[in-house]
Amino acid sequence: MKRNASHALTFEQALQRSASLCSTSEHCIADILEKLLRWGVSKTESEQIIDKLIDEKYIDETRYALAYTKDKLRFSHWGRIKIKAMLRMQHISDHDISNALEHINPEEYTTILEGVLDTKRRTMSDTDSYASRAKLIRFALQRGFEMHEITKFISEY
Repeated sequence: MKRNASHALTFEQALQRSASLCSTSEHCIADILEKLLRWGVSKTESEQIIDKLIDEKYIDETRYALAYTKDKLRFSHWGRIKIKAMLRMQHISDHDISNALEHINPEEYTTILEGVLDTKRRTMSDTDSYASRAKLIRFALQRGFEMHEITKFISEY
């Protein structure tokens, strides 16, 4: 929803509001830009505000990518593929995405994948058939895990 032009925020109000928003949680440039445009701030002023936020370290896309990756892995139980796709949708650079994915602890990643597969397996009535293994594979793929990682655990079931 766009605000009415008569209710648009001034440059200082928008800067203050977006700085406050960025100080409470990590945001990427795309998030803040979307909010600024929704608040009725012009594109030129929005770009100036973004530049100022970056200069003052309120926005740091490398830091954002690291936090996003950590949160989505631990709390949403997403795999590398889904995390990477979502970060790309937010226009995060490939360098920052690669850096964030490299910081994933392999043991933690494996434990989370095992937990995801085990939880799904417990909800299934038939766990020994070919069809049930295919369901587990599809489920883990939808969560963004790599096929070679999934097959390590599917063969154990």
